[in-house]
Amino acid sequence: MEELVRKLINSGYLKTPRIIEAFKKIDRADFVPEEFKNQAYVNEPIPIGHGQTISQPLTVAFMLELLQPEEGNKILDVGSGSGWQSALLSEIVGSKGEVYAIELIPELSAFGEKNTAQYGFSNLKFLSGSAEEGLLQKAPFDRIIAAAECEKIPNAWKKQLAVGGRMAVPVRQSIFLIIKNGDNEFTEKEFFGFAFVPFIKKP
Repeated sequence: MEELVRKLINSGYLKTPRIIEAFKKIDRADFVPEEFKNQAYVNEPIPIGHGQTISQPLTVAFMLELLQPEEGNKILDVGSGSGWQSALLSEIVGSKGEVYAIELIPELSAFGEKNTAQYGFSNLKFLSGSAEEGLLQKAPFDRIIAAAECEKIPNAWKKQLAVGGRMAVPVRQSIFLIIKNGDNEFTEKEFFGFAFVPFIKKP
């Protein structure tokens, strides 16, 4: 894991000390299926079942650097999958922060919760269900991040993002950084050339 982190730093994908420390502490090998443990530190996505993957480390690093999570933030993590990114976020925001990890596939939500249990986070809550409408009862969120590709960013997410908050979301093979400047005022920046599993809407 240390070698992988060093490569991500040297290539410019990891920059922020608090994010780097989380990558060093939260071992990706704890979040991949047993048959893929020997590939845990390869900079590639890995299948976790149900047609889903644990994202490529480079992509996770890039998105977290865009998101810039801070200590004490309340974060909505959409498509929590293996739980690796959820654990990274929980480590970054610390005991005063909150992370709500939503996963549509119940088996994967349970998988992610099991994987993160060994770290003993008290600030991380897993929820099984659709994230299309966000999580109104816990809004507003300082940060929102998604690990699945949307056709367009749901309006509910924009509404539930706090003013001054940041959101990183894959949209049609790009990653969009959204910064909320006012109630209906947003700054958007697009970063091209990424591939994600599709965002699944509730039937």
